[in-house]
Amino acid sequence: MAKVLLINGSPRAKGNTRLALEEVARTLGEEGVDSEIVNIGKGAVQGCIACGMCGREGRCTFRDDLYSGILRIVKEGIDGLVVGSPVYYGGPNGSLCALLDRVFYSLGAYLRFKPAASVVVCRRGGASASFDRLNKYFTIMNMPVVSSQYWNMVYGQTPGEARLDEEGMQTMRTLGRNMAWMIRRLNVGEDGHPELETPVWTNFIRKG
Repeated sequence: MAKVLLINGSPRAKGNTRLALEEVARTLGEEGVDSEIVNIGKGAVQGCIACGMCGREGRCTFRDDLYSGILRIVKEGIDGLVVGSPVYYGGPNGSLCALLDRVFYSLGAYLRFKPAASVVVCRRGGASASFDRLNKYFTIMNMPVVSSQYWNMVYGQTPGEARLDEEGMQTMRTLGRNMAWMIRRLNVGEDGHPELETPVWTNFIRKG
């Protein structure tokens, strides 16, 4: 059975971001797709220090449980990814971005060509900017971005308010169905993926 990993980037394990992701996960289940939600929790999250050790070790050099859990799930095999975050000062949760920097830099080879989507939850503003920020992780990694009937945003402040955003919840259900649809059509094995060129690095500052 196909499987989608959903990352709850809110420190509130049962907050509105979790509710939005659960709506996606429930719809995926109706479409025959398994899912697993991982909460980043309230603890401090180590960011990437650009040490390059992941290129040699095949994993981030930091051995915290949060990263290690995602590493295990990704290496066991996923068919899609959904990342959810509350909006803080017009952007995603900083702890979530610290985690994603490490995940995408060290596990990019496992994520390539997997359908992905971001979900953002806000009280009032900043949703579009946060949505754009999270989608950049996917578009640099050859990951098809799954769309919905509207940008994947839900409104709610106090716990449970997200359920009152009927359009937002419908957008989550549409996202779940579209994710399942895309997984079925992209499940063609490595031979069906585009051949990647050897990366070319162009720097803007040159000496001599």
